[in-house]
Amino acid sequence: MQKERAVLAGTDPATLAELGRLADTAGAEIVGQLTQKRLKPDPKYFIGSGKLEELKALAAANQADLVVFDAPLTPSQERNLEDALGLKVVNRTELIIDIFAQHARSREGKLQVELAQSNFRLTRLTGHGVQMSRLGGGIATRGPGETKLEYDRRRIKKRISELNREIDKVRRERSLRRAKRRLSHLQLVALVGYTNSGKSTLLNTLSRADVLTADKLFATLDPTTRRLRLSSGLNILLTDTVGFIRHLPHQLVTAFRATLEEVSEADLLLHVVDISQPDFEGQIAAVFTVLEELNCAVKPMITVFNKLDCLGKDPEKKLLEKYRPAVAISAYYGTGLDKLEELLVKSLSQPPEQPPATAA
Repeated sequence: MQKERAVLAGTDPATLAELGRLADTAGAEIVGQLTQKRLKPDPKYFIGSGKLEELKALAAANQADLVVFDAPLTPSQERNLEDALGLKVVNRTELIIDIFAQHARSREGKLQVELAQSNFRLTRLTGHGVQMSRLGGGIATRGPGETKLEYDRRRIKKRISELNREIDKVRRERSLRRAKRRLSHLQLVALVGYTNSGKSTLLNTLSRADVLTADKLFATLDPTTRRLRLSSGLNILLTDTVGFIRHLPHQLVTAFRATLEEVSEADLLLHVVDISQPDFEGQIAAVFTVLEELNCAVKPMITVFNKLDCLGKDPEKKLLEKYRPAVAISAYYGTGLDKLEELLVKSLSQPPEQPPATAA
């Protein structure tokens, strides 16, 4: 299948690199990019009229199929841009949701992605108007306006209710599985971190699991839990969770709440950080933003600086002190895992809380 040719547009050249990786993961070929610094977005086109003409020329010169904006465009801005450029316009939120849709494998993952898509579409109805015919046939008793809009809104809301019921069922099933795990008195350790930080590689290395790993953003969506026996003899449960990213769409946080409950239930978090990234501390801040939304930012945590092999040197001592307890490793080569296990044992030295005794 031929890749769509995409031009990237935004306000900050630094963030376009990540947008490019997102577009590449979604299956696009990047053929150009444009940035414009503005104090506030243009209400009609997000960018100024002069930059709009420049963008139009850039897209035409590179035979682009779509333009990807690194910003949450309003429905009217998206519609106006599509009309002016004669091309499909996609914003960052749509791009991330599309990647999740491509990578969802389990029934649970597909349900959660569809919920995110439906919630996003509901917010765009008034902006697309007659263009929402792609969502299904409408009744045109007074033309393609209000009647069809209300029909589409009811249709999407009905599907959202159905999806929420299905996901509630998944949440109850997960709750039962967690209750059974608690009976084993094994402590749960959850891997969290920015997407592509190496969480799945670390899970595979520690537990000899076979979780998909790839140098792509959001390569794995479905949580995987493995029982792990540390060299000290301590047995734990280790869970890999979906990766985070800057400005993770609220629709995805909401839809994946059943999955992210694994983080809420964990006794300890392993925050995996790709230390080879120039802005790794910005990625740390982005992860904490999502953890705060999940009310998990105060949980016991070990910061695991990963991809030491890509860095080429040990991190400065003051960095490990700043994020203490912290350790530097290479999950791919197994470097530093002995120190990680020492920290795990130390952090989990307190026995898990026993369930209250019941009267005979």
